[in-house]
Amino acid sequence: MSNTYEKIRGEVVAGGALEANEPVGGRRAVIGLGIIAALLVALAIANIYSFVFVVGLLVSIFLHEMGHFVTARRSGMKVTQFFMGMGPKVWSFRRGEIEYGVRALPVGAFVRIIGMNNLDETAPEDEDRAYRNKSYPRRMLTITAGSIMHMIIAITLLFAVYSTWGKNEPSDRVGVVEVVEGGGAQAAGIERKDIFVSVDGQAVDGADDIGVIVRSHQVGDQLLLVVERDGKQVELTATLGANPDPEVTTPYLGISSGREYTFVDQSLSSAFTDSFTDLGSAAWASVGGVVKVLNPVNIYEHLTGENTDQSTQPVTVYGISRLSSDIGNETGLPGILLTLAGVNVFVGLLNMVPLLPFDGGHAAVATYERIRSRKGKPYRADVGKMVPVAMAVMTFLVFVLFAGLYLDITNPIR
Repeated sequence: MSNTYEKIRGEVVAGGALEANEPVGGRRAVIGLGIIAALLVALAIANIYSFVFVVGLLVSIFLHEMGHFVTARRSGMKVTQFFMGMGPKVWSFRRGEIEYGVRALPVGAFVRIIGMNNLDETAPEDEDRAYRNKSYPRRMLTITAGSIMHMIIAITLLFAVYSTWGKNEPSDRVGVVEVVEGGGAQAAGIERKDIFVSVDGQAVDGADDIGVIVRSHQVGDQLLLVVERDGKQVELTATLGANPDPEVTTPYLGISSGREYTFVDQSLSSAFTDSFTDLGSAAWASVGGVVKVLNPVNIYEHLTGENTDQSTQPVTVYGISRLSSDIGNETGLPGILLTLAGVNVFVGLLNMVPLLPFDGGHAAVATYERIRSRKGKPYRADVGKMVPVAMAVMTFLVFVLFAGLYLDITNPIR
């Protein structure tokens, strides 16, 4: 147990695996890579949109690490490993002083740069190539390159969607967003994505109109609904039920509605400009998302069922991958690319939280050392004092991962 703790602690402060074992090949590599390939093929057969999302996510992770890799080498730092995945090695090979490969657990990736801090031991002959001995600007560029790459990916995806399909904007039409199980709408045959033409003989100009019409009736009344489905008008009759909230006496139809979103063509200049402005909006929204993800009270309330607001529910890659199939079925490839853009912004900001083992923690250490340094006398922080906090953060992240996975299975986001 002690050895395991020491290994994890060493890798947390070093920013990657410490062992320098021989590359892995042969039968183990063939079986491991074969399993990974088979899983991807199975995913593609099950749902092509989930496959596209997962592949896009893997590419994003690879480019994140490539950002660290390229900037570190151009800054004169020694890189010894570049791995996709964590945990046991599946396959690897060596080119020069660098080992490249794949590991078994798809929970991230890493680039190992020597000498990240005072606890990261380095051979004397490599000391001048250690991360900690490079200038502050070079260290900051190297450690933030991953998050910068995520923002570049997001801008590229936004521009690709806006310039090819247009911008997803609300139309004048009102559609069904969700049908509540057991409600009068479900019994009448109303489906998601139906567009309201009229309710009780009255035209529908906004989502609020439906609520006004429903509240003007009594429980047990019938409503004639005319909806557009697949380009054709369909007439349905729904019986209004009692509201599931006993304190509400008005009748209940059992739907949530909202404006229909459609892709509107844009000029290249507008697509380029909006890619940057929308990145800012997404980043601001993601700041709130990061706070929610790292809020233990919010997670606890979701686990106990006290909070049923799925907009604040923590979600894992598994949950987002499942959700991507619904997004793809509704909006196609552009919807998947927009989702990937949002995920990249979120991950890029989350990664800059100023605590180890996040990249932001290494950036905070470099900044603190820069502030404490004097001309000709660089200051080196004792990262050993931060290890308890880093291990607490790691423990909390594991808790968030398993809590999110549990919620993804028991209460998947829709």
